[in-house]
Amino acid sequence: MDILVSGASIAGPALAYWLDRFGFRPTVVEVAPALRTGGNAVDFRGPLHMGVLDRMGVLPALRAVQTGGTAMRFVDEAGARLMEWPAGLAGGDLEVLRGDLARILCDASDNTEYLFGDKITELRETADGVGVTFASSRSRRFDLVIGADGVHSGVRRLAFGPEERFVKHLGYHVAGWDVPNEWGLTRDSLLHNRPGRMLSVGGNHRDPARASAFAVFASPALSYDRHDRAAQQRIVRDRFADLGWLAPRLLDGLATAEDFYFDQICRVDNPAWTKGRIALVGDAACGATIGGQGNGTAVVSAYVLAGELAAAGGDHRVAFPAYEKRIGKFARGTQKGGDTTGMFLAPRSATGIRLRNYLNNRKWFLDLTFKIANDRSTDVVLPDYVGAAAPQPGKA
Repeated sequence: MDILVSGASIAGPALAYWLDRFGFRPTVVEVAPALRTGGNAVDFRGPLHMGVLDRMGVLPALRAVQTGGTAMRFVDEAGARLMEWPAGLAGGDLEVLRGDLARILCDASDNTEYLFGDKITELRETADGVGVTFASSRSRRFDLVIGADGVHSGVRRLAFGPEERFVKHLGYHVAGWDVPNEWGLTRDSLLHNRPGRMLSVGGNHRDPARASAFAVFASPALSYDRHDRAAQQRIVRDRFADLGWLAPRLLDGLATAEDFYFDQICRVDNPAWTKGRIALVGDAACGATIGGQGNGTAVVSAYVLAGELAAAGGDHRVAFPAYEKRIGKFARGTQKGGDTTGMFLAPRSATGIRLRNYLNNRKWFLDLTFKIANDRSTDVVLPDYVGAAAPQPGKA
């Protein structure tokens, strides 16, 4: 069977790996002209995440590029420490840069056909397949199409409906960009708050001459062109111009930033992840912008989707409902972690900032916080699909 996967970030290459291993012929289409190498650090936690990565054979490569975790140190205007999440807690069991993760997953799916610099513009489902038209004007037929193209999924829009039906704004926006490392930062990140705003800077794990800036601010959903970088940077400058601290130097870095990201903090609420011969996986199905364990959920969900297709002999009418039933509760459970990310990073009041700092300076509260996160990351039992032993909670 020929299966088209849209998106070459995390869920897409992970799904392609398992599809190939289970005897399908995957093709991955990606709108970017090449594999995206930027992005912040992402983490995996618990035996379920680590077990699936181990079964894929990518753990040695990931461990070779792991960051060792990134401490999050909240500071006042003068740089004095107010509260800190240690690297070992913030980074889970394995923390890597998103670009390294995407590269390693793509390398693992080396039997897959990758189409970079293109995207799906039309889907025409028939009784025996899906006709696909690409932006490049080429047309092809596939047996199935899977959207692994993130929170702003094009496949979801084409097959299920407009984005506003499924994406819920959670009251905050985020931005990230690279800057010169003028402060001698290594692995740690420094974070500074004003009510409803947070600005941070952390050392680059690969290049000591570079650093990463990150901003969060409370706001109703904004109307802007997602492809107009200059307009998005103006929004960030306007919101943080009077912040003080390191803000002037960090905002100056926007002009020369090679890697810039801007989006709302949001949650994808899609009641159904499959429709006919089309399915969604990862953030396209139930994403959370940050804090929802999206990367771990993506690799687990990719394993389940490919495994259910294999178990059903490729019959999507059997496999797709089984996939949703098997993984739906787990994925939506991990997604809940993203609901409070904005409020944690940028409380809307001075009292809220002080309360957050007070609680997170208590060991019992940190232990409880990470127990909840770890429990969510293991709240599913996976079957053994076609001889590929799946991890069980509590067993790495």
